[in-house]
Amino acid sequence: MKPSDRKEFALLIAGVFAYHRAPCSNALIAMYWTGCKRWELEQVQKAINDLTADPDLGRFPPKIADMTRVLEGTKTDLSLIAWGKVLDGMQRVGAYTAVCFDEGLIHAVIEDMGGWVKLCRSELAELPHVQRRFCETYRAYAARGDVPFPPSLPGAHDADNALRGFAGTPPVLIGNPQRAAEVRRMGVAAPKTQITSASAALALPGVAKSLEPA
Repeated sequence: MKPSDRKEFALLIAGVFAYHRAPCSNALIAMYWTGCKRWELEQVQKAINDLTADPDLGRFPPKIADMTRVLEGTKTDLSLIAWGKVLDGMQRVGAYTAVCFDEGLIHAVIEDMGGWVKLCRSELAELPHVQRRFCETYRAYAARGDVPFPPSLPGAHDADNALRGFAGTPPVLIGNPQRAAEVRRMGVAAPKTQITSASAALALPGVAKSLEPA
């Protein structure tokens, strides 16, 4: 939502609580705004309408968690949807071509699993285990929130081109092309975990001194 939607959003939340004859305050509306502002106002209205019509949940004012489940699904649902995109990319694009998914979290998970090429070359019998590991890692990262991710996932041809001094080819966009292009723009080339040799670390200011015996 945009800041200009806040007044209409406040009236919406106040109206919902009035419908349920529940107390409402500016602090409560502010909490709902913080939890819901990542969505469009129309999405929030639809989620509230759906929850209000629910025979069980509709007896109480809708919680932010309820709206999240309606609009985004559970983390388990999302991990399975993400795996579906990955499996489709593995089958239709393959290991040789670089890819860019429409969700940076997918890049982070695949990078942790050894990269796109390794994932695509998994044996058929290994796929249930690979899927389980992917979904578990996805859910763990989703719970953490802000996780850095690479702008794209290189294919086998990119590794060969790099060895020969040639530039890589643009990645194939998988999923929503606009969101995938944004993922590529927002990604970072550096790995999530920086690994540095001990000799290089000792050259950093303050590190050598901190390692001196007391």
